[in-house]
Amino acid sequence: MPTRVYAELYGCAASMADGEIALGLLRGKGAEIVDSPEKADINLIVTCAVKGPTSDRMVARIRKLRGYGKPLIVAGCMASGEPGKVVRSAPDAYLIPPKEITRITSVFASIVGASPQDGHGGNGVKLGLPRVRRNPVVAIVPVSEGCRWSKCSFCIVPRTRPGYGSYPIRMILEEARKSIEEGCREVWLTSQDMGSYGLESGRNLLPELLETINGLDGFFYVRVGMMNPIYLRPILDKLISSFKGEHIFKFLHLPVQSGSDKVLKSMNRGHDSGLYLEIVERFRRSIPELTLMTDIIVGYPTEDERDFEETLEIVWKSEPDSVNVSRFFPRPGTPAWRSRPLPPDVVARRTRVLNEVCDEVALRRNERWVGWTGEALVDEMGMKHGTWICRNYAYKPIVLRSDENLLGRLVEVEITEAKPHFLYGRLVNRVG
Repeated sequence: MPTRVYAELYGCAASMADGEIALGLLRGKGAEIVDSPEKADINLIVTCAVKGPTSDRMVARIRKLRGYGKPLIVAGCMASGEPGKVVRSAPDAYLIPPKEITRITSVFASIVGASPQDGHGGNGVKLGLPRVRRNPVVAIVPVSEGCRWSKCSFCIVPRTRPGYGSYPIRMILEEARKSIEEGCREVWLTSQDMGSYGLESGRNLLPELLETINGLDGFFYVRVGMMNPIYLRPILDKLISSFKGEHIFKFLHLPVQSGSDKVLKSMNRGHDSGLYLEIVERFRRSIPELTLMTDIIVGYPTEDERDFEETLEIVWKSEPDSVNVSRFFPRPGTPAWRSRPLPPDVVARRTRVLNEVCDEVALRRNERWVGWTGEALVDEMGMKHGTWICRNYAYKPIVLRSDENLLGRLVEVEITEAKPHFLYGRLVNRVG
């Protein structure tokens, strides 16, 4: 009887890719993937440690899974960023940091009593490996590991994924090609910072990477992951040109984190608000329908009321379609770890006000799409039965209603209503 494994995956796209690889390797060793910890012989959790509340949630899940009395593997960013928390919560757990995810088969072999040689040693490159995809139409393709900048005062990534290295274009291209042949319709290029891809070679290779992947045959779209502003000015013209490729979603994830140059300096972000605005303006000048996502931290210890007002101002100026708003939480081992936090009520008020402004701006952006008719790719099931989420060329999420299974289908839709975080659409025709 095969060894049964239950898994929970948390975190960013890179963490999801790690989880998919882990399950693919385990299945390749004969494991059966089951849908509940009660059914499992081994439980696996791939963790995230980016925020304090997320870390607390991971601890709760680790304790819960340990309570089943079965071997527990804790992989992901908690294993490297906060191993002490993991050990205190589950002293007998097996820890696997993100950069060592291919070691999971060696751990599996030791648990089930197989020879250690049965493990997959791996070479640190997370490409060309078997997968168990969470979504059969989405291929998550890592292009690098670690953050080249690694200086932001609030960020735990240098601890969780230390070092930096980009994967060769030929390997990324082959992973994307193979995924498309297997039926994937979206390719998510992911990294801790896409904006620095290839820089260790002496030049930024991101535009070349996008142009190369855009040249692949088949029906697919590419979502480009988060890019920090600091590396983009020298390649901006080429980058914008590469985004015009027919297979590239017109979607830019550009985190600003604050609208205050004073706060950005204390965060050690390496960029100012002017660079962020310049990049947004130049992208939108060439691609007016671009969807912009950004990230903002509220309540950084050096943020005063004027700084917060400048953050509101940059939202009004740049008009992001989507904003990841996060309250500041100090992370262990970071330069901001010992900083004196702002009063919780101040942070709560600022967070509420910022969310209200972001929703207003996003709704205005989305209202421009009402009445649009065109093609969109159905890439996930909706939250309600009989609903589906499709994305148009600008990666706008459009909710459709249909009793038919539309996953992976190209459809023609008419956008009928706008909400701050999504659009409602009417199915006009099934294209492919």
